[in-house]
Amino acid sequence: MRKASAAPPRRGEDRRSWLSGAPPPRWVRVLPPVLNGAICVATLVSDDRIDIGFLLGAIPPLAVLSYGPPATAPLCGAVIALLTVVFVAALSVFVSFVRSRRDAQLDLERTVAEAAQRALAPQLPERVGAVRCAGLYRAAQRGTLVGGDFFDVRDGPYGVRAVTGDVQGHGLSAVSTVASLLGAFREAVLDQPDLTSVAGRLDRRLLVDSAGARHGELFATAALLEFSADALRARVVVCGNPPPFLLRGPLATELDVAPWTPLGLGLADAGAIEACTVALRPGDRLFLASDRVVEARDDSGAFYPPADRLTALAARDAEGTGDGGGGGDPATLPERVWADLVRFCPDVEDAVTMLVLTPAPP
Repeated sequence: MRKASAAPPRRGEDRRSWLSGAPPPRWVRVLPPVLNGAICVATLVSDDRIDIGFLLGAIPPLAVLSYGPPATAPLCGAVIALLTVVFVAALSVFVSFVRSRRDAQLDLERTVAEAAQRALAPQLPERVGAVRCAGLYRAAQRGTLVGGDFFDVRDGPYGVRAVTGDVQGHGLSAVSTVASLLGAFREAVLDQPDLTSVAGRLDRRLLVDSAGARHGELFATAALLEFSADALRARVVVCGNPPPFLLRGPLATELDVAPWTPLGLGLADAGAIEACTVALRPGDRLFLASDRVVEARDDSGAFYPPADRLTALAARDAEGTGDGGGGGDPATLPERVWADLVRFCPDVEDAVTMLVLTPAPP
């Protein structure tokens, strides 16, 4: 029986498969752009993050099988661009995650640091006993709340007592000395019956700390005040610090206080320290400032004159209120003196402390 022979191929028909060199089927030719579009659409519309970018790597080989160089080149360029975008997007997400974690850590550390500094130097209350208080502190290092200067006002069994001063060193390196002095002052307010004994306690504290200091002795300048029960009499002790200024009406005068050596130089005999007693009237203000204020200079080299500037500010207040008594809110006086100091000497770089105490008997 004769076998039927295969029908001859029609004219123009290629019997080879596309894997053997024949032109690829139509579905293979449309697969690269369809796959490219499907990946892009799936990535854009998906709510969850789908990692299918690796499928883009299949498009160039399919393009090679389906198209010639003119069509393959644009498809490969599109794949490279998409892969670059995906890589940049993934890298941006990672960098954003790292930055968020870093910012959260910095916020935590800043909160802890501020809490520690506030514990060391808490906010000054507006009133302590029969004394109204206003203070200003500008640290030498930006962003810090404490440094080499300090002040505090405390009420105790022997009356309201205040201290302001400046320790050896600058910035954060002096914080430990400030902490030690403030701790000694707060204890002495409760234990010591007179102001000179409080100064002796602070001096002894620095002597003890100096024994273990790596770089020699420690010292600090300070001014201490003690108010009577009605706050109309104050005792003042000055240990190397500028004396307080008394603002009475529109006139500011420096108190005549016998100066003593700075703390930490051996004031073991508290009886040798002389205290000055000042009679106060309602409306009087005692202004205390660190030595950085009285030592500030303008461009010509002239020192800042606190008494003259306080008198000028008081006179300006009197003109504003019209009472002729040198009025003005004592709570804003430190800020106004600071603004005046910056105008006089714009390059104030060291820490500055100001304290205003006003008798306010009940």
